[in-house]
Amino acid sequence: MPMQLPEETTADLVRRLARVEGQVRGLQAMIKDGRECREIVAQLSAAGKALDQVGFKLLATGMVTCLNDPEKAAEAGFVPEEVEKLFLKLA
Repeated sequence: MPMQLPEETTADLVRRLARVEGQVRGLQAMIKDGRECREIVAQLSAAGKALDQVGFKLLATGMVTCLNDPEKAAEAGFVPEEVEKLFLKLA
């Protein structure tokens, strides 16, 4: 059973991912244009952090689901041990 996200959370995650997509396109242009290495690394760092934030927001929403309805979460295979593994993948 897939995790059902609240509509506003889904919209926020999609908006964040669109922003990251724009950052990645900007990075491609910077590299093609031969921009300064420090500028590129700074933008890479910002894009990476923004992508991490999407993951953490997704997991935080899942945690709320686990806490509010542990039985439903367990049926979906979303148990605390799994959540811990997912957080560690992002760390």
